[in-house]
Amino acid sequence: MIKSLKRKFVMINMTIVTVLLLIIFALVYQSTSMGLAEQSQELMTSVLSGGRTMGALPGLTPGNREVNLPYFYVSVNPFGEVTVARSAYFDLNDGNALAEILLAAAEAPEDSGILKKYNLRFSRRTTALGQAMVFVDMTGEISTLASLVRTCVLIGVLSLGLFLGVSFLLARWAVRPVEKAWNQQRQFVADASHELKTPLTVIMTNAELLGDSDCGREQREKSAAGILTMARQMRGLVESLLELARVDNGTAKMEFGRLNFSQLAAETLLLFEPVYFERDLELRSDIAEELYVNGSAGHLRQVADILLDNAAKYASPGGEVAVALSRQGSHCLFSVASPGEEISREDLKNIFRRFYRVDKARSGGSYGLGLAIAQSIVSEHGGKIWAESGGGENTFFVQLPLDG
Repeated sequence: MIKSLKRKFVMINMTIVTVLLLIIFALVYQSTSMGLAEQSQELMTSVLSGGRTMGALPGLTPGNREVNLPYFYVSVNPFGEVTVARSAYFDLNDGNALAEILLAAAEAPEDSGILKKYNLRFSRRTTALGQAMVFVDMTGEISTLASLVRTCVLIGVLSLGLFLGVSFLLARWAVRPVEKAWNQQRQFVADASHELKTPLTVIMTNAELLGDSDCGREQREKSAAGILTMARQMRGLVESLLELARVDNGTAKMEFGRLNFSQLAAETLLLFEPVYFERDLELRSDIAEELYVNGSAGHLRQVADILLDNAAKYASPGGEVAVALSRQGSHCLFSVASPGEEISREDLKNIFRRFYRVDKARSGGSYGLGLAIAQSIVSEHGGKIWAESGGGENTFFVQLPLDG
């Protein structure tokens, strides 16, 4: 999938670049061709305007610019006498060829045009003294346009080669977030399957025991209790997955409003005091008053619950958990610090990933989804969440913008 996406990106990019180059080259070619044609037309107009008095006609300067184009001038008086004047750049030694040229120009339906057979532009004018015609050689013009085409082709090939390399680099850079999301999705499915595999195995085993005729009443009761326990565990996992999906998709029912975050934090602490007491942990708090944020009270309470619950699960027995809420400029900072084994730098990078647990052997009944849910909620509120570890203490921070 990722390779196919990269190929499509490169193909689209190269198609756009190719079309743009063709348009640019076409405009350059058209502009150059029109400029050369205009130059020839100016020369012919100038010669026809002063041809009656010109002999060799050297050094014409139509449009106040010197034009050195091979040309020749022909005048025919009412008696049929032909007079030819030529520039120093044109040779008219072949009389038969000249007669054919004059005949072709005289038979042309328009007074000016191109004689492709002879590579000549011509213009004619009829006056009271007869007819005058001027011819300009197009060999230089054709050569210039051909050289321009060769140059454009060379530039185009080199440019497309360069853009092809750049497109591959851009494709890798552009697809990287998609590739990361794809890998995360695959890992998520694998982790979710692993988390569901164990309780399902336990349920199936106990169900088989219940269906065994030799199973006694006591064993039946244990099997039924095991099934119920695993079913509740699976329900908790599924509910956590659904909550995470709703927050990620923006379908969670978040009713934003101005709320007193100081009061919310204090109320959450009161609910956790018995939990900390049972686990022989001391809870110390420093909550600044009257700090208001714009957010969903239920979801921000859930963030506080997750951080306080993690601290209760993983803090060293007999330790002290410090909870603080303070103002920092236009933001407020909520922190939960607990003593315990330091978290490595690698774990600090991955701790907010789904199903990630620092100590899988001591999961404490956790699915590794709590911090991922907290991160999604905080992000929806325009805030940041991160963790720091050092000096035998692990601290989780939540920064939210203040409302007033």
